Amino acid sequence: MCGICGIVGKFDEDALKNMTKSIIHRGPDSEGFYLDADIGLGIRRLKVIDLNTGDQPIHNEDKTIWIVFNGEIYNFKELRDSLVKKGHIFYTQTDTEVVVHLYEEYRDECVKYLRGMFAFAIWDKNDKRLLLARDRVGIKPLYYSFINNRLIFGSEIKSLLQDNNVSHRLNFTALDKYLTFLYIPAPLTIFEDIFKLLPGHILSFRNAKLEIKKYWQLEFRLKENSEDNYIEEIKENLKEIVKLHMISDVPLGALLSGGLDSSTIVGLMSQVLNNPVETFSIGFEDRFSSYNELQYSDIIAKLFQTKHHQFIVKPDIIKILPTIVSYFDEPFADSSAILNYLICQEARKFVTVALSGIGGDEVFGGYPRYLGVLTARYYNSLPLIFRGALSGIANLIPESRKSGNITGRIKRYLKTGVFPLEERYIHWISYFNSEMKNELYSNNFKELLKDENSFAIHQKHLQEIASLEPMNKISYLDIHTYLPDDLLIMADRMSMANSLELRVPFCDHKLIELLSSISFNEKLKGFKLKSLFRKTIKDLLPSEILNKRKQGFMVPLADWLREDLREFVFEVLSEDNIKKRKFFNPKAVNSLIKNHFNGTQVNTHQIWALFILELWCRKFL
Repeated sequence: MCGICGIVGKFDEDALKNMTKSIIHRGPDSEGFYLDADIGLGIRRLKVIDLNTGDQPIHNEDKTIWIVFNGEIYNFKELRDSLVKKGHIFYTQTDTEVVVHLYEEYRDECVKYLRGMFAFAIWDKNDKRLLLARDRVGIKPLYYSFINNRLIFGSEIKSLLQDNNVSHRLNFTALDKYLTFLYIPAPLTIFEDIFKLLPGHILSFRNAKLEIKKYWQLEFRLKENSEDNYIEEIKENLKEIVKLHMISDVPLGALLSGGLDSSTIVGLMSQVLNNPVETFSIGFEDRFSSYNELQYSDIIAKLFQTKHHQFIVKPDIIKILPTIVSYFDEPFADSSAILNYLICQEARKFVTVALSGIGGDEVFGGYPRYLGVLTARYYNSLPLIFRGALSGIANLIPESRKSGNITGRIKRYLKTGVFPLEERYIHWISYFNSEMKNELYSNNFKELLKDENSFAIHQKHLQEIASLEPMNKISYLDIHTYLPDDLLIMADRMSMANSLELRVPFCDHKLIELLSSISFNEKLKGFKLKSLFRKTIKDLLPSEILNKRKQGFMVPLADWLREDLREFVFEVLSEDNIKKRKFFNPKAVNSLIKNHFNGTQVNTHQIWALFILELWCRKFL
């Protein structure tokens, strides 16, 4: 795993070195540069494969093709064998050099041969052309800025901000979307001049002209098969995928929450390794026991005889939050980042690579809101006037501060029952609705957002898929927004902050393509989350794990806000600070906080979003 950056166009060597230095946490083991007229590439490397000869940048035989690469290619050995047969000569044992020779052979089509997670830049010296590419699902990040006929790119936003030509001007559309979803969907970033390269896309830059193309399209072509055949096919794929993800020349382990996904990965890893799997779990002290799954991770650790490391945390939130905020570079309010940061910090003391269960819910159907989509067809048969009445009284339903918040889910379901299904779903995954924004946003901010549609990016994704089955559209949306822009960004930042390479087998594009060919009615048969997946792994995992309620990797945020962070929240979101930013109405912010603390409303996520935003502003503005 690495951090990459570069500039095409007139550049200052010191600026490039600062760009590279700013992402040293992504690659503490070595540094490398390629410098030529009007092109500079930088790399920080975390050594995982080929520890002795794999330093980057890497080149082809005549040094006309150069690459800086972040990620892992899991099928690189078979690709290497085929390239050697075609006459290519290798000077390293890395997966990175495979990409160089693939480019020689297939040009831009080289990405279609790669199986893994990656973001890379290839400089073609003869054509004076740069190619940027990002993996299909968006496991590895890549940012770019095109200013004054210069292309600047990097693994993190902070790297681009080292160039004086890249301004800190805010993108107010992105800020609105952050408040809507708690993350900023691609291709936007919080900065006007900086963009995310979309997953499954390549960017070419030549003669000061930029062109972006999509190279992978997820399709839902359902195939008829028996349940037994589905199960066998998934089993074989999972075994192969986990084995591929275990290729490493450094110590390797797994993050174990005790849920279905991470437990499955640990179980399959134990079938491959001769030695015990190193596993890592994290939990809270007794007063937050409802958020713990340690008893379940213990069951898995004992079953597969892993070398288990369990950590009970009582984090100093006030101390670590600014650090976590700084690693994201833009506002990001998924509070699970705290747990991800802490577990990666502990795991890095023992291993350099860890496998994670991220992606299992999107692929196999694990979110409770998916059951809401399936039941919507029945709910829609009720008269509109009746659904409207239920929508009107939904506000009377109290929400819970507990991790499940079942009443909160029911409230959102009823409140949006009059909307078309796709719009209803986007409302379910939103946090500040239009009424809240109308009270919260200052007149100046409203003017800047005039005619903006907060849901535009999500609606665009829904329009891209022609499938008639609503759940396929919803799955497509989550795989293209929530998965890459929230979960995978969080996994990348929090692992790389600790120089830990995190691998995500359930995000393998072959597995995603396989599962997209199976109807959601099959995946959630009997209105049971991950029904097909549970049947697939029933011989691998014990009943305590198979039948447990979904919990998720969550923190006791509501309690922290009311107790540990109470005074800090009032200080950070003071009237003076709110006025200084000019985004919000101070009275509306104060009302949100007071109503939450006096128990009349549950505004946990809304307060957290504003709180994180102000901490981010202090760091970056």
